[in-house]
Amino acid sequence: MRFGVFYELQLPKPWTEDDEHRLVHEALDQIELADRLGIDYAWAVEHHFLDEYSHCSAPETFLAAAAARTRRIRLGHGIRQVIPNYNHPARTAEVVSMLDLISNGRAQLGFGEGATRMELHGYNIPAKEKRAMAIDAIEQVANMMTMNPYPGYEGKYFSMPCRNVIPKPLQKPHPPIWMACSNRDTIRVAASLGVGALAFAFVDPEEARHWADIYYGTIMSEACVPVGHVVNANIAMVSSFSVHPDRSEAIRRGQDGFEFFSYALGSLVTKDTVPGRTQLWRDFHAARGDKTEQIVRTAALDPQYSSGIGTPDDVRRHLKEFEKAGVDQVVLLQQAGRNPHGEIVDSMELFAREILPEFKDKADAREKAKDERLAPYIEAALRRKRWMAPLADADIPVIRASIDRGKFAASRSGKVKQD
Repeated sequence: MRFGVFYELQLPKPWTEDDEHRLVHEALDQIELADRLGIDYAWAVEHHFLDEYSHCSAPETFLAAAAARTRRIRLGHGIRQVIPNYNHPARTAEVVSMLDLISNGRAQLGFGEGATRMELHGYNIPAKEKRAMAIDAIEQVANMMTMNPYPGYEGKYFSMPCRNVIPKPLQKPHPPIWMACSNRDTIRVAASLGVGALAFAFVDPEEARHWADIYYGTIMSEACVPVGHVVNANIAMVSSFSVHPDRSEAIRRGQDGFEFFSYALGSLVTKDTVPGRTQLWRDFHAARGDKTEQIVRTAALDPQYSSGIGTPDDVRRHLKEFEKAGVDQVVLLQQAGRNPHGEIVDSMELFAREILPEFKDKADAREKAKDERLAPYIEAALRRKRWMAPLADADIPVIRASIDRGKFAASRSGKVKQD
């Protein structure tokens, strides 16, 4: 099983003037550390206007900075907003391809559709059409990254003439594509599109098993018709994360941030919000009360305690349950709420010393066996794909110059005044 780290760049109030600057650079330090420790993925979201919950509105810049400071870790948009109102598909293809070149082939493209009214209404996106808009866009992004030239497209949600979208990515035919998932329905949709499932929802191992069964059952069925030019058959699930030799201390360090993560997202979807005037951290603590010590006392009495927040043994049991459930990657939610940088670093280093090696030693063999098992189903899925037809050279349109050569030469000599 593989592991990742995940960045919303959360920043609960109150803020000081330098907090965003500090937050971004601490996160980059953590990704550099994760690379040295042997963690496999770093994921960064794209959200807009979500005070306190996510200050990561330009992940392409953040991930490029991470690429310059790392050598091995895979760098993922988790996710990029691909609906054309957010980002034109050609811009997504260009940005992801450039990241892939900068990182020497480590880019990952997770896509999503957004959920909050703050974001959707801010970009004039109809909520009922957001999934259709995202899927339409991601298929064309894949075509743009692979076709020379891209033939052009006339669709319901965006149109574009024939152009050669450059640069092309280092990974061929294109970087792995993933989709954000939050329930069984979206897990099934991701598998039907032949893309990886980024399950950004907190589920127990039993529910994870159901999700994995649905996902791989769909991958191996005729319902799988790839949206990209290759199938990325992987399921990743996010987990709480705080590791310390003392279970009580691990809970005190990690529980608040973990619970705030879920509370803040729920509030942004279900409650009225005044832009620039949120008080999510204050409201979270008012609603939650002093619950951490109660959790500490309950956990102390449980001999089979299993969680991403606990001792190395507690976390190891937790992760083994996800491994048995068929999960391919666990994404560790270490930067949440007000978790201090130093405590995050301590958890990562302890995880790498005492937990990671056991899973890392088995990862290659596990993936090879899975790939062999899925190979005939993936070949069949790619045969079902509706491929965009390339243009013959004679059919590639000529883009006419905006001024004829004679006028251009005269303008260069100063004899013709341009409009």
